[in-house]
Amino acid sequence: MNDYNTPGAGGGDLKIPILIGAVVALLGANIYLYTQLDKVRADFGQFRTSVQNEIASLKESSTVSTQTARRSLTSLKDELETARRQASMAAGQARIEAQKHAEELAKRLAMEQQRAERQAQEIKTELSTAVSNVEKSAVAKIGEVSTEVGQVKSEVASTRSELEKAVSELKRVRGDLDGTSSIVATNGKELQALRALGERNYFEFSLKKSKEPQRIGDVSVVLKKADAKRNRFTIEVIADDKRVEKKDKNLNEPVQFYVSKARQPYEIVVNEVKKDLIVGYLSTPKVQQMRSSN
Repeated sequence: MNDYNTPGAGGGDLKIPILIGAVVALLGANIYLYTQLDKVRADFGQFRTSVQNEIASLKESSTVSTQTARRSLTSLKDELETARRQASMAAGQARIEAQKHAEELAKRLAMEQQRAERQAQEIKTELSTAVSNVEKSAVAKIGEVSTEVGQVKSEVASTRSELEKAVSELKRVRGDLDGTSSIVATNGKELQALRALGERNYFEFSLKKSKEPQRIGDVSVVLKKADAKRNRFTIEVIADDKRVEKKDKNLNEPVQFYVSKARQPYEIVVNEVKKDLIVGYLSTPKVQQMRSSN
């Protein structure tokens, strides 16, 4: 809808589109950050799988190394036992040589046992450190993105609150139904503010005087009279196979009527009256506010 030179268009027109732009920008940033968070989680899942495969490979290598070390130790033990038996059975110089050989084997066995224990401890420490580093890095990264998402959500809520405040300052006009009143938009920028709140549907129209009805949203309307000098008009609304005439209505006055499927009234607001022409919008409740037509 274009800006109309109508009464009630105040100096707050500039503030409203700025707020709308801020809401749109922050919502876009929020969506982007949620996407990034999902990507980080997916990357972390892939990385974790990769690390688990690497750990499994290290465990397999460790198992092979352990088995090799055990076979080597078993062989040395057997050789040591043989050397000790030979030493106990020998005499003289042969006994001395056999004992010396047994002592050397015992030292080698002790060294191999120590080396195997160190190797096992090193592998255990390496695995533990790798897993710990991966967990810390991933949790920290997800935490950073989550914090950014939370900040953007807070900013969106704050900006929406400002937008609602700006909307609350718009003109509230008594409707043509008893005991009802509505916030009306008197120009395009104010209508953008109402639309940004997302509470109702808005359908803009430019309706010429004609005998044939014009479809607006899910209803039809016929312009029967347009008095540009007095800013008054008469229309006929066709909904639920019924015709209702709204006679001599004023500029920016909510013209209200009910349809069978909605709890809240539909509203037609005319912002401009010209010769044989009116310009404005139809406001309807959101789908979730509808009740079953059964």
